[in-house]
Amino acid sequence: MDHISKDLNRWIPNLLAVWRRHRRHKEGPSDRLLQHELKEVVTGVKTLSAGLTGKRQLVGKGYMDDAALLGAYLLFYWPVSYAQARYALGYLPAKPRSALDLGSGPAPMSFASLDHGASGVTAADRSDLALKLATELAGEAGEPLAVRRWDPLKGNKLPDGRFDLIIMGHLLNELWGGDENEHGKISDLIENAFGSLSKGGAVVVIEPALLLTSRRLLKVRDILVEKGFPILAPCLFKGSCPALKKEGNTCHTDRSWEPPKMIREIAKAAGIHKDALKMSFLIIAPKGAKWPELPEGRIFRIVSEILESNKRRRLVGCGPEGRIGLSIQEKDLTEENMVFLRLQRGDVIKITGAEERESGIALTEKSRISIVTNSGRPLPEPWEWKR
Repeated sequence: MDHISKDLNRWIPNLLAVWRRHRRHKEGPSDRLLQHELKEVVTGVKTLSAGLTGKRQLVGKGYMDDAALLGAYLLFYWPVSYAQARYALGYLPAKPRSALDLGSGPAPMSFASLDHGASGVTAADRSDLALKLATELAGEAGEPLAVRRWDPLKGNKLPDGRFDLIIMGHLLNELWGGDENEHGKISDLIENAFGSLSKGGAVVVIEPALLLTSRRLLKVRDILVEKGFPILAPCLFKGSCPALKKEGNTCHTDRSWEPPKMIREIAKAAGIHKDALKMSFLIIAPKGAKWPELPEGRIFRIVSEILESNKRRRLVGCGPEGRIGLSIQEKDLTEENMVFLRLQRGDVIKITGAEERESGIALTEKSRISIVTNSGRPLPEPWEWKR
C-alpha cells in the first residue's frame, strides 16, 4: 500500500486548490487546512457519515449537488475512494488502457485508474457539479479526463466507446433501494456494461463494507455467477456465496493504510476512524471466461477476524470447498504452523495435515501453513494466548 499512499499524497495539493476555489476561500497551505477550513469540512464530513451509515438517509438523495457536502466529500471521502480503487485494481490481470467510471462523482476512481496505468478515462455521473469538480481536478493535475452526464435511474445509455475497464465505485448501493427487484436491476446494469467492454476487459465493483451493502453485493454476485460470469477476485468459491447461508455473515476486505496527514486530521476532528480501508469488491470477467486457476491443495482466503475460546484460536476461511472454520490449540503450535497466529482478513493460505472436525478444520502439530497471497497489511506481532 506504500506506493498508493505516495501517489495519493501528490493529489492533496490539487484537491485543496479545487476545494478552495469551489468554496471561495483564499489561497492557503498546499498540504493542510486552516483552522476555520477544517471546521467547515468536519461539519460536512459528519453529515455525510451520519447520512451514509445507520439509517442511510442521504443514500440516493443527490447529496453531490450540495456544494458544502460535495466539498467535504472531495477532501475526505475522495482520497479514501481513490485508495480503495487503487487496491482493487491491483487484482486485474492486466493494466487497462481505457476506462469508464460509472457513478464517478468527482472522479476519485477515474484518477486512480489513470494512476494505475490507463491512458484515457471517461467519468460519468448524474451530478453536473461533481463532474465540474472532476474537470477542474483534471486541469489542475494535467490529466486527461472526459466527462459525460449519465443517470441509470432515467435509463440513460452508457457513454459511447469500448473500454478495457468499467468501474462502479459506491454506485450500486444508491440504486433501486427497496425495489422488489433491486438485485435483478443491478445485475442487469452490470451485465449491460459488458456490452461496452473490450476483449479481455473486466468490470470492477466497489461497495461500502456495511453488512447491508456487502450482502446485497453478494446476492448480485450470485445472479451473475449463475449466468456464467466468473469472479476474478476476491472469490475462490465458484458456487453460490456460502456467506449468504446464514444471516449476519458477510464478506469484505480490510486493509491497513497510511492516510495523508490532512485525512488523519479531519478524521480525528470528526471522530471517525480511517486507519483501515474497508470495502466489499468484485472483479468480474465476461461471460464464458475462465475462473482463475488455483494452486493444488486446500486453499482458503481468511474472511474473519480473530475469535478465541478455551485456549483455541479460530478464524473463518473461504475457498473452493466453501466457508469453513479453522482452528488451532496452543498445545499444537509449532514453528511450521505458528503463522496461523498472524493471519489476517484477506490472506490466502494453503493448509496441509489438518484434521476434519464437526465444527470445521483443526490444525495439529503435524499441520503446515503457507501463505499464497498476503493481504497487503503489515504482519502484527504474534498473537498471544490469554491465560
